[in-house]
Amino acid sequence: MRTQSELSLFHCPTPKVRFRQAARRQICMSVLALSTLALAACGKKEVQAGTAPPEVEVADVLQQDVPVYGEWVAQLNGPVNADITPKVQGYLLRQNYVNGSFVRTGQLLFEIDPRPFQAALDQAKADVERAKSSLSKATNDVQRDTPLAAQSAIPQKQLDDDLANQTSAKAQLAAAEAQQQQAELNLGWTTIYSPVDGIAGVANSQLGDLVGTSTKMTTVSQIDPIWAYFNISESLYLNVAPQISKVLQRGAIKSNLPVEYIQANDVPYPLKGTVIFVNREITGGTGTIQLAAAFPNKDAILRPGGFGRVRVQTGTLKNALLVPQPAVSEVQSQYQLFVVAADNKALVRPVKVGDRVGPNWIITGGVKPGERVIVEGIQRVQTFAAQAPDLAKQGVPVVPKPYAASAGGSN
Repeated sequence: MRTQSELSLFHCPTPKVRFRQAARRQICMSVLALSTLALAACGKKEVQAGTAPPEVEVADVLQQDVPVYGEWVAQLNGPVNADITPKVQGYLLRQNYVNGSFVRTGQLLFEIDPRPFQAALDQAKADVERAKSSLSKATNDVQRDTPLAAQSAIPQKQLDDDLANQTSAKAQLAAAEAQQQQAELNLGWTTIYSPVDGIAGVANSQLGDLVGTSTKMTTVSQIDPIWAYFNISESLYLNVAPQISKVLQRGAIKSNLPVEYIQANDVPYPLKGTVIFVNREITGGTGTIQLAAAFPNKDAILRPGGFGRVRVQTGTLKNALLVPQPAVSEVQSQYQLFVVAADNKALVRPVKVGDRVGPNWIITGGVKPGERVIVEGIQRVQTFAAQAPDLAKQGVPVVPKPYAASAGGSN
């Protein structure tokens, strides 16, 4: 019998046999690769042949005149912001309004302890009575001594002294009455009233505080109407300067130019305003001029200090091309849209865009009036093009339907 080593040597193939076995393996691998490619090609053809054209919503490129608007940052403020400052010094006795509430002209806001001022008034009244008594005595002396001096019954000097005393008593009475009036004013100023209709801010002084003429106790701001201040460039101002000059020559600053206010949350304020003044000078550092627009604000929605934007029509763009905003896509800072040809095939086309006007976008280059653009279904077109790139080279076939602006959907 042969050993295991002898059996292994006995069954070892010759080089010629090994060559034939390697050739057969290479042929099998080639056949397998060709079969795989054939199956993949067949699958690809099946995808291209079996994919249905996507349904899309299209809209025509419109050509029409559109208004051109300018927007500027604006800050709100009241026409009057009255700082409430006492005219006398004293201890704050009472606050008569609720912080942040509406107040009316003449409404009581604060009370200062009136007792020292009442005492000063009583003293002034007493001084007036004393001065009146002195004047009465001086007048009686003059009346008594005048006929006696005329009869030479008394020296003329005595009558002259009487007249001088009467004049001095009159001056003392006038001074005492002035002091009484000042004391009455001081007593009246211990009650502090609102000078305007508006909203009173939070009180800066607490009960018991010593307040005086330098104490800002609170601020009352008029808010209806409320003003929005904004700055425009000198060049834009010069474009509208003739119209502004005509308004000023008529003696009225208010214009009929409507102004829209966009709030900080990007929600338009429902009521329109009007430009009510143009400042006297162009700011040297910025080259701008300040304007203000007044807005009705009965419900106090807008508050002083708030920031937003004002929007004003600055002109009209003739024969502008418009497409719905969803039709435009931005890819790497470039804008594009899908245009549907007469054979219902869609191709990507780069475009240049202008301003947004309502639901539409102004296109300044890349399309022509009357062309159809895809508004809804852009994502489906892109998916189809990825699945069938050979078909997409000549345009992606689509099933177009009219676009309804109110219809929902996603690209």
